[in-house]
Amino acid sequence: MSQSSGRIGRVPLVPTLIVVAAVAAMIALGVWQLRRLAWKEALLAQYTASSSREAEVPWPRDPATAQADLYRHSRLRCARVVSLATVSGRSANGQPGWAHIVHCALAGGGEASVVLGWAPTPTTPAWLGGEVRGTIAPGPRLVADPPLGGLSASARPDPSEIPNNHLAYAVQWFLFAATALVIYVLALRKRLIGR
Repeated sequence: MSQSSGRIGRVPLVPTLIVVAAVAAMIALGVWQLRRLAWKEALLAQYTASSSREAEVPWPRDPATAQADLYRHSRLRCARVVSLATVSGRSANGQPGWAHIVHCALAGGGEASVVLGWAPTPTTPAWLGGEVRGTIAPGPRLVADPPLGGLSASARPDPSEIPNNHLAYAVQWFLFAATALVIYVLALRKRLIGR
């Protein structure tokens, strides 16, 4: 028997199978992230095209329609303000401050969230309901344009703000796989030389 075939016989079977399975899983996750990258790029292209359309769509009443209509112009009638929330937000010209969001009961049934506008400090907007026009943002919520309740304009929803880091994740998984393989080969080499 040759020296090389003798060494091959000493390769531990179970640890090798575990490492090979782990490396295969990491490579599969990297490929999955590449597929997600293609999906996200198509989705962002759809959202960018939607944001440039001027025609209004009806306010979406279900999640599937809301997803398809993100970044489109819409309108709704807020029959009654159910609640008010103040969260950090940006103005139309990028200033940090506070976005004022109301949760509305809609005329004809259902509910919706509306970003009334922006202010530099937390405040209670003087708005009790009515018609709202604006842009559909993720949530979904309608970002009022023009702003309401005496507020300034909030930043318009922008699809370019959606993160698309699937390529970085794919590269990480491939690097993890390569690192695991190199470490195992070095450990195996040390073990075989040590015998």
